[in-house]
Amino acid sequence: MDERKNNLLKEIVETYIKTVKPVGSKALCSKFNCSSATIRNEMAYLEELGYLEKNHISSGRIPSEKGYKYYVENLMEAEKLNGKDMLKLQTIFANNDLQLSDAITQCMEIISDITNYTSVVLGSNSKDNNLRQISIVTLSSTQIVAIVCTDKGHVENKTFTLKEGTDLKELLKVGDLVNRKLVGTPIDEVSERLELEIKPIIKKQIRQYETIYNIFYDAFNDFVSSNSNVHMSGRTKIFEQPEYNNVDEMKRLANKLEDMSFIKRIEANDYNDDEVKIYIGEENEFDSNVTIIRKKYMIDGEEKTIAIIGPKRMDYQRIVGILNYIDKEIEKRGE
Repeated sequence: MDERKNNLLKEIVETYIKTVKPVGSKALCSKFNCSSATIRNEMAYLEELGYLEKNHISSGRIPSEKGYKYYVENLMEAEKLNGKDMLKLQTIFANNDLQLSDAITQCMEIISDITNYTSVVLGSNSKDNNLRQISIVTLSSTQIVAIVCTDKGHVENKTFTLKEGTDLKELLKVGDLVNRKLVGTPIDEVSERLELEIKPIIKKQIRQYETIYNIFYDAFNDFVSSNSNVHMSGRTKIFEQPEYNNVDEMKRLANKLEDMSFIKRIEANDYNDDEVKIYIGEENEFDSNVTIIRKKYMIDGEEKTIAIIGPKRMDYQRIVGILNYIDKEIEKRGE
């Protein structure tokens, strides 16, 4: 596209991000020193290319998903932090009593507060652990404790109240089978192997196989959940954005924000890229109606991901600027 069309699209995207109102040709005439008819023609061309959409209740245009992507890839410039935002983040990083991971978590909480977006810090502890052993300890005829241990020394236990008639000998027998078959398996793959390999065996041998299977399944799932190292800030902040004034849409997204399996998808298509990455709508694996801006970093040899979740009408310049600033502070701490 020529320079005027690029500048026009940039102006429309940034105006819509700030005002949440369709942008009409009259508002752009003085900015581009053109007649209203010329601006309308240019907007029609951008609409034809798929970068703009017509708002049904107004003569103005709004950016399409394709328009946001073009803006991010070709027109956007990361915004420098204003003094107020920088001071808040600097104060945290300057506190040497805080571990770096805690400083980052606090920064993400501040970002949620100042942007009304949801922020997430994702670790990868559970997938780095392999199963060493699962032990069943009998407390009484109706209560047992399942203890899961990994090769990294992580231990989790979960107490179960047994259904009437559960055979403790069969329970211990399945525990021995799991240890024989699954020791050495990455902990976040154990549940899948339980389903595919262990369940078919015990179905043939164990009378109450469903009850006993569920005990082991729940024990491993609890371990993964407890060690997934996910910290979310501003879970409900995103709902202050006007895109989510529809109750059904709010409920749908709220359910995803509560579901750890969806949250983990935030890092699903991260291909070891150290740059700030932006996934708009269909590009992310979390939800097609949001944008996710994400950055990876390493701390003490552990890979983590920080991410901001917001509407497709996200303030891209500001968020990328903030994540770039955090990245520089992480580098300083590592020097």
